[in-house]
Amino acid sequence: MTASSTRRTTATRSRLAAVASIAVAGALILTGCGDQTNDGGSEGTNETGKANSAPLFSKLPKKIQDAGVIKAGTNAEYAPMEFQEGGKIVGVDPDIAAALGEKLGVEFQFTSGSFDGLITALNSGRYDVAMSSITDTPQRQDGLDDKGKKLGPGVDFVDYFTAGTAVYVQKGNPKKINSIEDLCGQTAAVQRGTTYEKALQTQSKACTDDGKKKINIESFENDTEAQTRVKSGGAVAGVNDYPVAVDLSRKSGGGNDFEVVGEQVDAGPFGIAVNKDNKELTAALEEAVNAIIEDGTYEEILKKWGAESGAIDKAAINGGK
Repeated sequence: MTASSTRRTTATRSRLAAVASIAVAGALILTGCGDQTNDGGSEGTNETGKANSAPLFSKLPKKIQDAGVIKAGTNAEYAPMEFQEGGKIVGVDPDIAAALGEKLGVEFQFTSGSFDGLITALNSGRYDVAMSSITDTPQRQDGLDDKGKKLGPGVDFVDYFTAGTAVYVQKGNPKKINSIEDLCGQTAAVQRGTTYEKALQTQSKACTDDGKKKINIESFENDTEAQTRVKSGGAVAGVNDYPVAVDLSRKSGGGNDFEVVGEQVDAGPFGIAVNKDNKELTAALEEAVNAIIEDGTYEEILKKWGAESGAIDKAAINGGK
């Protein structure tokens, strides 16, 4: 995946990109499919004049119909949601994007870059969407920072998944941490510019308000660095989105490096971020998400990655509260 206003409040567990400077790097991967068979929708044509019978192709903006591609920004360091494997970007989000591409008749082309620069890049026109386990929050919708300062125009979200905040520790839980409240006076690692970084900041204030020591929050550019800090014992815990923390506990070191403690809290929606001026694309994506939910593709994808706990029943636009 959750600046702090977004892909990841004491307990908001989600991840989102903050409006910040952009450093886009990485490889491209095509994850969708075009020219699909007709499911009953209207036919359209791309710039070559070739008919496209995908059911929702006609719903797309003409610019994207002509290009045949939706350019998507992501931060591919967030298994199982999005990560790199064998030189390709894989995971829940790319698979969902591929399914959406089948309904829309275009390819999703992913570029991996800095998480906290995704929304800035989207609004600059570099991407058509940002899809990176980004938590849909009112602040991100309005382009505000944590103090209510206007940083940009904001974005619209098409919500497609839900997740909460989780705490993970070294296997065996040597410091006996059972919840985020137990981190008062301790060192915790987190990815910079995420909502769960904000969760730690909020909890740290609650600690001092209660007469306890603040949390020593160590924020890193990417989640892998935060995990390494916990694994080495430099931090007693990390805070992350629930599906990511669970995947980490199952796979890292063959399941011997980490464990998740307590339950996920304050679950909120992940959304596909779209420029506010691109209402036509937003509406088309909402319709496509509902289509893959209805035909069962969505459920199959989540089962494949062990992410069923984040399933939703219906897409929403700007459902984050």
